[in-house]
Amino acid sequence: MQTSTQTSMQTFGSRLSAAMNQHGPLCVGIDPHAALLRDWGLTDDVDGLREFALRCVEAFGGHAAIVKPQAAFFERFGSPGVAVLEETLAGLRAAGTLSLLDVKRGDIGSTMDAYAAAHLGPAAPTRADAITVSPFLGVDSLEPAFELARATGSGIFVLALTSNAEGAQVQHARQRDGRTVAQTVIDAVADLNDATPADRRVADIGLVVGATTGEDIADLGLGDALEHCRGPLLAPGLGAQGATVEDIARAFGAASAQVLPSASRAVLAAGPDAACLREALRATATHAAAALG
Repeated sequence: MQTSTQTSMQTFGSRLSAAMNQHGPLCVGIDPHAALLRDWGLTDDVDGLREFALRCVEAFGGHAAIVKPQAAFFERFGSPGVAVLEETLAGLRAAGTLSLLDVKRGDIGSTMDAYAAAHLGPAAPTRADAITVSPFLGVDSLEPAFELARATGSGIFVLALTSNAEGAQVQHARQRDGRTVAQTVIDAVADLNDATPADRRVADIGLVVGATTGEDIADLGLGDALEHCRGPLLAPGLGAQGATVEDIARAFGAASAQVLPSASRAVLAAGPDAACLREALRATATHAAAALG
């Protein structure tokens, strides 16, 4: 039975749908790896990390549909880096901008429950609006994360079809029923999103499908399944990995309106000036909106 809080709570899918319509269908990354810190004239330490991250918050806060900090680039500096990550997520929240923490968590039972509690909901120390998760211990192993996301109005993005060559060893493998592992993940997310209102652009549970996987989508016959899942389709690899929004539109076909291309280096290369970063974001988002509809 739903409580009054659950009934009145705005879901992640409804918030993301509104943000995509307002700002354009684009996820922009905050990826403070060593080379980018140097390119921005910053030191490769926690001070440089903080300057980089907060400048991104200044540039993107209030101007992007969703912003995706990559946790690894903060965690490599230990607890001071995690503190900067907490500050970054809080800054995005204060700006009214959705955050997607790229952590790719995946485990079982109480461990998965603890991972979810670390990142989702108002009590989470590194609180984000959504996180990425790995289903390759079985989609059902992620139920603690799905449950907490439902209870807190948060989102989950499940890895399904990644662009790295090694991913095919698992994701393209066939099950006894003939479906690929990738399709079993997509179908499971479709079941989770089954009750999504028809007028909403995207549902609460999304998928990660690489921007350069167009041939795989076609070869594996996944186009209809992606559209049917109703979830937002995070497509990393726009720009730096060679994918264009036109490539993405062709690859995803009827599911294009659900696609959330993700650009990191292609936008971050415009830094360190916040105004230049914001202009690169705006131009990329406008282009994505025109191509994806």
